[in-house]
Amino acid sequence: MAAGVPCQGEETMNQRAQIRLLPDGRRLHLHDGPIDVILEAFGPESEIEAAYRAAGTRFVTVLDELCGELSFLRQSCSPEAPWPQGVVARRMVAAVMPYAAEYFITPMAAVAGAVAEEILAAMVAASELSSAYVNDGGDIALHLSPSEKFVVGMVERPDRPSLLGTTTVHAADPVRGIATSGWRGRSFSLGIADAVTVLADRAAAADAAATIIANAVDLPGHPAVVRVPACELAPDSDLGDRPVTQAVGELTLEETHHALETGARTAECLLKMGLIRTTALSLQGTTRIVGTSAESRMIATPVHERGFVHA
Repeated sequence: MAAGVPCQGEETMNQRAQIRLLPDGRRLHLHDGPIDVILEAFGPESEIEAAYRAAGTRFVTVLDELCGELSFLRQSCSPEAPWPQGVVARRMVAAVMPYAAEYFITPMAAVAGAVAEEILAAMVAASELSSAYVNDGGDIALHLSPSEKFVVGMVERPDRPSLLGTTTVHAADPVRGIATSGWRGRSFSLGIADAVTVLADRAAAADAAATIIANAVDLPGHPAVVRVPACELAPDSDLGDRPVTQAVGELTLEETHHALETGARTAECLLKMGLIRTTALSLQGTTRIVGTSAESRMIATPVHERGFVHA
């Protein structure tokens, strides 16, 4: 989830956006303001070229579209509110709407996943690819043709990547979106999870769910948790004066398990509602996995065994 989308005055998108192949010659890097995308397509060279052209063409319009409706997108989502006009904005609202009645959430909770989905949709519409991914700051949209698969490494701390395990998504699986949230990431969190990784049918849905679950991993009022009003860190934050986590001191194993349990209960509810497929919640070296037996197989054997449990 991106913390916010700054508008850039009268500057045009074509002057701001940066589009280039990375040194490996395979991946395309798209950058504009807070949006930072790395994508890769697989298939015949001519199809890859067509996909990359389509990605670039669509990308240069995305930020201005979001800025045009930014005041709406920063407001708490409500079933009674009118829908935005932009395609990406509508993806964002659709992803967070299932939570509007029970949680404070704005469409910004799904912005990165929604952008990844939109860029991928442009690529797939313009080409015939065997597979592709679009990674917007860690939130990933997938395209998999029959018999293809995608392996994702999961980290337990986004600020200091350390591999927790891997997830293999097969074409026959319903998962096409992966997202990670937590207080150590690039966005604000109301909870204390180091990382919550969610697998869902779409990237925007995974993005929104990861935010909700990460917020639920918490120890309210704990003296080791430092919180600051979001507006003091980012005056234009969609979270306003809500306290966001800035530091978490050493917790006992019992406290860690308690915080993870609150998050796991929320994840189990989302699982029953069909909003997610599998999620891994990490806090101070302990990881909790929530998923039905059919989907939990997508979480492979962890690379270390410390504190690894299954729900």
